Amino acid sequence: MEISEIRRPVVDDMQAVDRLILRRLESDVVLVNQIGHYIVSSGGKRLRPLAVLLAAHACGYGGERHIDLAAIVEFIHTATLLHDDVVDGSKLRRSRDTANAVWGNEASVLVGDFLYSRAFEMMVDVNIMRVMDVMSHATNRIAEGEVMQLLNCNDPDTTEGRYMEVIERKTATLFEAGTRLGAVLAESPAAIERGMAEYGRSLGIAFQLVDDALDYSASDEQLGKNIGDDLAEGKPTLPIIRAMTAGNAEQRELLRVAIEGGGREHIDAVARVIAETDSIDYTVQLARGHAETAKAAVSVLPESPARAALIGLADFAVSRTY
Repeated sequence: MEISEIRRPVVDDMQAVDRLILRRLESDVVLVNQIGHYIVSSGGKRLRPLAVLLAAHACGYGGERHIDLAAIVEFIHTATLLHDDVVDGSKLRRSRDTANAVWGNEASVLVGDFLYSRAFEMMVDVNIMRVMDVMSHATNRIAEGEVMQLLNCNDPDTTEGRYMEVIERKTATLFEAGTRLGAVLAESPAAIERGMAEYGRSLGIAFQLVDDALDYSASDEQLGKNIGDDLAEGKPTLPIIRAMTAGNAEQRELLRVAIEGGGREHIDAVARVIAETDSIDYTVQLARGHAETAKAAVSVLPESPARAALIGLADFAVSRTY
């Protein structure tokens, strides 16, 4: 499925989410408006709110609260992007200067805090305690994942297990929470809620694995950021972790120096080692496995256009080139 076809069952809802996001971004503090609008309108894929909407429809929900939850999930995601870019010192995202590159670190962190707090205001408006329970737990796990990733930075001995724990918390948690809430809104049985949570978790893992593979295989133009950003920041993601395991002594030493030192001076040599050890293929195959797990998880749902789109979204997550 093309992304436009995946969106088709919820195209009106996606437009409603966009309108709600713009409305709830409003603040009487001008800089909050400027930065919030800058990053929210920067052309992201909106996969997280899309997953929320599709999950709610697939579970048979007929109300309008899924619009609020989709916007809440996007606000939380946007807040994490603002904070991530400051922590990582990133200068480019989605082919545009990052907010911290334009306005500075202090403003970006504080506007990220605004988006977090606005998301929780919106959760209070929804007034469903289960929503608050799921989302508060999710944001806590995301923060833990960020700290765990920081601990892995510049550590060439980071294991695949430690890496997977980071991406489960940092990326998959928000997907999992969003699709679970689709079932919560529909007051679905526990088995369906578990299935939707598993779908989101596996989708998020697959999505991040492909992101990390693309960091060493896509072009700058395709990716919308600088290739090799992860290495420059000293982050040992799965392609380089796998290359450390599969490479010979000389290759491992090169990778160790590159991870410990960060920067871009080793990027070409590192990319060659990753290619020679088939580490991109290894990462993508693992992503495909998680995508298949996601697709199997929606078997608890009756057939519908929304369920078909959820399956298509899992395929898109691993077939994309950006």
